[in-house]
Amino acid sequence: MAVLVNEKIDKLLETTSRSFYPTLKYLPKKTRGQIGLLYLLARVADTIADSKVGETKVLSDLLLAYNDHVQGRNDVLPDFTELAALQSNEHEAELLRNVEDVVAGLKEYSEEDQQRMLECLDIIVGGQLLDLERFGPANEGGEISALQTDAELDDYTFRVAGCVGVFWTKMSLAHLMRLPPDEEQRFMEHGIRFGKALQMINILRDIPEDLRFGRCYIPEEALAEHGLQPQDLLDDTNLDTFRPLYDAYLDLTNEHLEAATTYIRMIPETQFRLKASCMLPVLVGQRTVTLLREGNILNSEERIKVTRDEMKSYARKLFRAMLIPGGVRRLLEKNRDKA
Repeated sequence: MAVLVNEKIDKLLETTSRSFYPTLKYLPKKTRGQIGLLYLLARVADTIADSKVGETKVLSDLLLAYNDHVQGRNDVLPDFTELAALQSNEHEAELLRNVEDVVAGLKEYSEEDQQRMLECLDIIVGGQLLDLERFGPANEGGEISALQTDAELDDYTFRVAGCVGVFWTKMSLAHLMRLPPDEEQRFMEHGIRFGKALQMINILRDIPEDLRFGRCYIPEEALAEHGLQPQDLLDDTNLDTFRPLYDAYLDLTNEHLEAATTYIRMIPETQFRLKASCMLPVLVGQRTVTLLREGNILNSEERIKVTRDEMKSYARKLFRAMLIPGGVRRLLEKNRDKA
């Protein structure tokens, strides 16, 4: 029975995560299953919160009930049949139809690892509930609401991604490597910034899509300093006015990515698979930031992202680098110099 559940989970991972699945394949076996399972548990919550149907209370109640069940606070798993039928993405619909198997996957791991997963999921769900409270459901054509301050933006990036850096770091220290206590703290701080970097890239890449569903993650205070309001970002002729602020957020993202490269350098050379698994999202992130600097991000027709061919190219380079002592580190430094 456990084998069948694990096969289902692996298939769900492959179909729901185009960018994360290659990273997962590089991870050492001691942490691969736990990190993959947390991804799916969080993806279920994300699918509920981002459902483009229903009212805020309906989605919030479903999200709370799901999290309470996973956390062991209630015995009843919500019925996601109707919500699954309303999904436009068939892979996400399939995920909702198989939530029971995803949750059952927790039993395959130690109580300590379960606790690490549940702690991270609780923070993520808290961020998604806050999103629903601020913006309401992602219904197309609604009134645009925005975050107010950079502090809110930083808090949001921690809740939905920085906390994953905490989880990843705890798993690595528990199963794969050791560091002195003062280095552990620095490692953790860089791990948080690693997660924030990836979420900032999502935010800065998806501005037109988020606006279409009434959500603006660029803080209203920062926009006002440049004479802009959230709705002004719907007009791509405002790019020149927006560009200085946008570039400042890209600079912040690059600073987070620099912390991520420091994080990778702190991983022992013997843990080359762990280094490689961390390195792939950094390589892709650096390339994405370069593309975002060059394109018109306010043009909803200009979807900016790293192509599948580029992803495969990075994966091939990474595989070759793993065969050479110090190769992963040199590839990271070479790519950073190009970005």
